[in-house]
Amino acid sequence: MYWFARRYYAALVRRHASGGGGRLLELGCGLGHLLGLLQDDFRCTGIDLIDYGIEQCRLNAPRAEAFQHDAADLPLFGGEAYSAVVALHVLEHLPDPAETIREVHRLLQPGGIFLFATPHPTYALRFLKDPQRDAIGKDKTHINVHDPRQWRVWCEEAGLRMIKHFGDGLWDVPYLPLIPKALQFAVFGLPAALQVVSRTTWTPLSMGVNQIGIARKP
Repeated sequence: MYWFARRYYAALVRRHASGGGGRLLELGCGLGHLLGLLQDDFRCTGIDLIDYGIEQCRLNAPRAEAFQHDAADLPLFGGEAYSAVVALHVLEHLPDPAETIREVHRLLQPGGIFLFATPHPTYALRFLKDPQRDAIGKDKTHINVHDPRQWRVWCEEAGLRMIKHFGDGLWDVPYLPLIPKALQFAVFGLPAALQVVSRTTWTPLSMGVNQIGIARKP
């Protein structure tokens, strides 16, 4: 899933952001695999809190700049410098995501995009799960989990226009007792797999354990 997901996100960035030497910043770059996929298309920079992640990022994306820094503290970066900012499963860990989104707006060039992924706490089948033990609730560092409307409000208040807002599928099986987990994954996870393979954005928000947003700075 991770391997395919990174290629999917890379395809979204290429489709919606202007390349040709533009700059890209990834907040929470982890091991740097996304930057490795995009380093030929953009001048990439990645930040992460974990020093091991930065070390691996420099190996996996050798042409990208990577350094240890807190995604909640972006003022050191110059304004209107990036054609894309990416935050995959980062915002829910930050103490003030609305402020981070305002900083993202400052960092983006006019026409630049903000791609983010974050949990969707009210997706269609979550009522069948124990909300304290599912993929969203069991991570106690998820301190800012909000429904799609709140993320749209924060983006709009920051001056960004949401151009895509969709789900990533119902992959967090099992949902039903007695039915084998592998069978449930094949059924519930199929739409997500088709979306990733086709590199489309058609999954409704209600059908996503996570929500994916693409917002543009006018």
